[in-house]
Order: sequence, then C-alpha cells, then structure tokens
Amino acid sequence: MDITNSTVFIPGATSGIGLGLALRLQAAGSTVVIGGRRRSLLDSLAAEHGFGTVQLDVTDPASIIAAAAAVTEAYPALDALITMSGIMRTEDLRSSEHLRDAVAVVETNLLGTIRLVDAFLPHLLTRPASTIVTVTSGLAFTPLTATPTYSATKAAVHSYTLSLRQQLSGSPVAVLELAPPAVATDIMGEGVDFGGMPLDDFLTEVVDLLRSGAAPEILVQNVLPLRWSERDGTQQQLIEALASRGH
Repeated sequence: MDITNSTVFIPGATSGIGLGLALRLQAAGSTVVIGGRRRSLLDSLAAEHGFGTVQLDVTDPASIIAAAAAVTEAYPALDALITMSGIMRTEDLRSSEHLRDAVAVVETNLLGTIRLVDAFLPHLLTRPASTIVTVTSGLAFTPLTATPTYSATKAAVHSYTLSLRQQLSGSPVAVLELAPPAVATDIMGEGVDFGGMPLDDFLTEVVDLLRSGAAPEILVQNVLPLRWSERDGTQQQLIEALASRGH
C-alpha cells in the first residue's frame, strides 16, 4: 500500500484509531474518505480536515451497499479499504442479558467487515493495485474475558482475513490485517480509561510498518505478547493477568 498516493475509505473513522489513521494517511499524501453514522460529525470533520465523507451504518446491509456505490462513484480511483468500524461491550456470560450486546458486536465487527469487503471488492479488483486492511485486535489471540464476544469476533475476522488473502492470491488486491493492542481511545465509552498505549505512539508505529510493507500482519511491539501467547506458552497467564486488571 502506497500511503503517499492512495485513495482510502475508512468506515468508522470519526474518532479514536480510525480518525487518527485517517489524519496520518492524509498527511502522508493520500486522499481519505471517512464513513460514520452521524452526519453532523462527518460534516464537522470534513470542514476541519477536508475529508470526503459518506453516511454509513455497518449494521445495515442496505447502508453499506449505498455507501459503496456513492464512494466508488465519487472516487473512482479508490484503491484501499480499511474496515475500522467496531464496538466493544462488556458481558456477564452468566446472565442472558448479555445476548443483546453479543448480537450487536457480531453485527458490527464480524458481519460489518464481511459486508464491507463484499461491497467494495468488485471495484478494488478493477484497480491495477489495491489493498484491503481488516482490523482485528491482540484480543483475537489472547481474549479479554470481560469482552468475550468482542474477542471472538476479532478472532473470526482474523480467520476470515486468512481465507480472503488466499482467495485473492494472484489478484491485484493485497490483504493486510491490523491487530492493535490496547490503545488509549474511547472504545469502551467516553471517559473510560482502557489503560492502553498512547494513540500517537501507536499511529507512528503503524504508519512506519505500512511504509515498510514488511508483512501482511501489521503488529506494533506492544501487541506481540498477545499475538504469540499460544506459541510462547503464555496464553493462560496473560488471560488471567488481563482479567485481574479489571478491564
């Protein structure tokens, strides 16, 4: 992915990692289009930063199809999709009350990713070179037990990404996976301290990895213990450590 000369669509880029990455890619020279549910927020970000925008609800299949049509018509040079949209909910699995949150997380994180890829892939296959970046998490490999469905959907997106990459082998579409560690954002709600690494530090590492094009998995140093815990025999220890921190 040439971050100095790409046209990138990032659904879920109105805050947190998505917005930070949009700003970094724009600063590097790319044209960036962002998607989100709130028109007023999209308009303010467009006015402030010059992003292209499209209103989008990734839990609504019709909204995804309409957004893909609008983005590819307005930006025919589009050659990158970063599936940033995601939600994270705590769940008590001993209570059936968690099921509503579980369904919302699956619809957003897993089905949203699948539907976004499905909607944009036909266009990306027409480009001389293009990129899909799925967004998983270190928790795909070492779950945070307080957020079981979030961790499970990220594991599912990781597996889906492996299949997508293999199916698109030999095509113009490169498939990357961004697996963040805990990053200091408001993913758990405004004012909730998730105890993650500073956002700017994370973004700097990610941009450096994208520039280098070193590997299909974009892994900053902080996520490596989670990514390789099963291989290293530390998974259960890390699961218990994460749980004991009360996140």
